[in-house]
Amino acid sequence: MILVRVIAAILEGVLVLALPPMLMSIVVKTKAWFAGRTGPPWFQPYYDLHKLLNKGAVYSRTTTWVFRAGPIVNLAALLTAATLVPVLSSHSVFGFAGDVILVAYLFALGRLFIVLAALDTGSSFEGMGASREVTFGTMSEPALFLSLIVLASATKSLQLSEMIGPQLFAARGAVGPALLLVVGALLIVLLTETCRVPVDDPATHLELTMIHEVMVLDHSGPDFAYITYGAALKFLLLGSILLHVAFPHPAQSPWIDVPLRVIELAGLAAVVGVIECSMARLRLNRVPLLLAGATVLAALAAVLALTGSVT
Repeated sequence: MILVRVIAAILEGVLVLALPPMLMSIVVKTKAWFAGRTGPPWFQPYYDLHKLLNKGAVYSRTTTWVFRAGPIVNLAALLTAATLVPVLSSHSVFGFAGDVILVAYLFALGRLFIVLAALDTGSSFEGMGASREVTFGTMSEPALFLSLIVLASATKSLQLSEMIGPQLFAARGAVGPALLLVVGALLIVLLTETCRVPVDDPATHLELTMIHEVMVLDHSGPDFAYITYGAALKFLLLGSILLHVAFPHPAQSPWIDVPLRVIELAGLAAVVGVIECSMARLRLNRVPLLLAGATVLAALAAVLALTGSVT
């Protein structure tokens, strides 16, 4: 029995590392299907990462070690978060009481070093993108933390694997309306943190409207591969948290739980592709209103959850 669990954990870890580029491929394929095109091959993101890893990196003489450390620290922070988030099953690798706070700050640490790397170039365009990234990230964090408060109140725990695990499935009847509001807030947070439409357009090449992409204009080769894979991994982690809240699973075998969660993640990627096809990117002065709406949804959910726990 122990050997079976070890094998299942290893296979799940490999799947977690291999899945992020495929989710990005599903988004691109969905957008291509809506446009009446075939789109790139399913494994194109993997080809691109392989090509970038085999290229050399070019560094400006004005940059310092901060520029080189940015992509590495960002990826390391996200990989560490992946060991604390129950991505596919209901259990994390190194979960502990209070790890939810560490997960949130690991996301912030990755963003911090990408922003510092952009500022280290001395480019006005990258500085503009860094300013927008920090501004919108600051506005999305209240919605994220309020959503986590709702989950903590519902499950009476501060361990992420318990907050979005079978305990949440057992408590869904008492806090069902609050969870619906949390799902809406987390969806907006997901689109914001991963720089997707309507907050940002990852396919744009106009510097004046770019946010994330303009910050990484000077990165090349393996550094850009780390950033690209890190963005896909962040989509997987936040998407998993969203799906655990939207569709909590009861305690069951990982051989059943993991395939179901993979299918749900593929569906989420398709939904994101549909969103990007059905609406345009918002004007920059409208994005704060969207994030304020996410905060209001999460705050209302927190009020409902806390009121229900008191009564």
